Amino acid sequence: MEIFPKGKLITFEGSEGSGKSTQAKLLYDYLKSKKKSVVFIREPGGVKISEMIRQFLLDVKNKEMTDICETLLYMAARAQLVHELIVPALKKGKIVLCDRFLDSTVVYQGYGNGVDLSFIKAVGHKVTQGISPDLTFVFDIETEQGFSRKGKERDRIEQRSLPYHNRVRAGYLQLARQEPHRIKLLKADRPREEIQKEIQTVVTELL
Repeated sequence: MEIFPKGKLITFEGSEGSGKSTQAKLLYDYLKSKKKSVVFIREPGGVKISEMIRQFLLDVKNKEMTDICETLLYMAARAQLVHELIVPALKKGKIVLCDRFLDSTVVYQGYGNGVDLSFIKAVGHKVTQGISPDLTFVFDIETEQGFSRKGKERDRIEQRSLPYHNRVRAGYLQLARQEPHRIKLLKADRPREEIQKEIQTVVTELL
């Protein structure tokens, strides 16, 4: 990343129940144990305004929300997080671990809902201030298997149909094919320790 030569942005992506959040937290703990300066955040959220937008986005009562409205709300939450937390952390040379980033909007709202991909990428470039992850882990799992790992309570996005979530998964696989230098595709139906060991190896090489 040219603007912030010291800092590193590592993102975690995947379908529902893929285990990405667990793996991100494990990596955070590992890097802290190695005395690294590291920040762990989630999307949408991470800062006060973005967390408020998150509640609105995931509330099952908001069924009338349009696809474009949903897309722009995710972007708004991201814009605030980038400005308030990610950019300052990278400027200080910190490692930023982010549970979801722009790729999530590309696949969930783009591949999943059919929102124009060029529109998402154009708006995304603006709200991220041109920042792209140095490394992205995509955790791949069969859609039904992923949902079998989830509890019974589902948020507004999780309640969508199986075909929708299959399109999301297909979107992630497409991104992984398009950007193999940035995206590390991981099979998520393996022991947690095995996956984490692979992640630590890749991250150690990056750092």
